[in-house]
Amino acid sequence: MARVVKSDAQWREQLGDEAYRVARRQGTETPFCGRFHDHQEAGVYFCVCCRLPLFTSEAKYHSGTGWPSFFRPVASENVSTREDGSFGLRRTEILCTRCDGHLGHVFDDGPPPTGLRYCLNSLSLVFQRWDQIRGGQG
Repeated sequence: MARVVKSDAQWREQLGDEAYRVARRQGTETPFCGRFHDHQEAGVYFCVCCRLPLFTSEAKYHSGTGWPSFFRPVASENVSTREDGSFGLRRTEILCTRCDGHLGHVFDDGPPPTGLRYCLNSLSLVFQRWDQIRGGQG
């Protein structure tokens, strides 16, 4: 997979202040405030930085946490993980594999079939409905 690398100034110009703070500086948005926490449309969630497809609506579920939650990514190779010890917590951060954009964290308290909860920031995502992706054919 070809990597997407930009300077901080280029990312900030592309994303704007809030999305830059979350996606490039490992920020977190306030729970229950993100545009996708209770989003119900069918489609695909892409990385806000590089537009890599990350999660589909079929894997989205209501976790009650206030952030959009999914039980699996579109493809395991599209999401990377690394240990996150910030705020005195032991968590596993999830990132876009192509651009290292911060997405959120993954936990082992999700539903079947994976038992995982990929907990994402809405500001790290861009959504497209299936009919937009298929060119109005589906």
